[in-house]
Amino acid sequence: MAEQSDFLSNLSDFLYPRSCYYGQFRPEYLVFNANLQEFAQRVSYISNLQTNGKLSPEEAYQQIKALWKQLKRARKQLEINPLLDRNSSEEIDIRD
Repeated sequence: MAEQSDFLSNLSDFLYPRSCYYGQFRPEYLVFNANLQEFAQRVSYISNLQTNGKLSPEEAYQQIKALWKQLKRARKQLEINPLLDRNSSEEIDIRD
């Protein structure tokens, strides 16, 4: 049973790799970064499936749109303000 658990853990690490976070440390930033990495990985998979004819462009668009909404919801729940760079008083242009 332990071998199966190790296999699934390794498979998960392979399918959903995580990069180290080097930004300003705040717990909500770290959580959002994990969500952002997962979003990027899933968009990559959807894009590849569409490119290889396994998903129609409309299906790919709808799936990515749903993932985008999840990411926006996570940002809102974490109370991260995307318009204000916390390192300066300059505003960042992020379109919703």
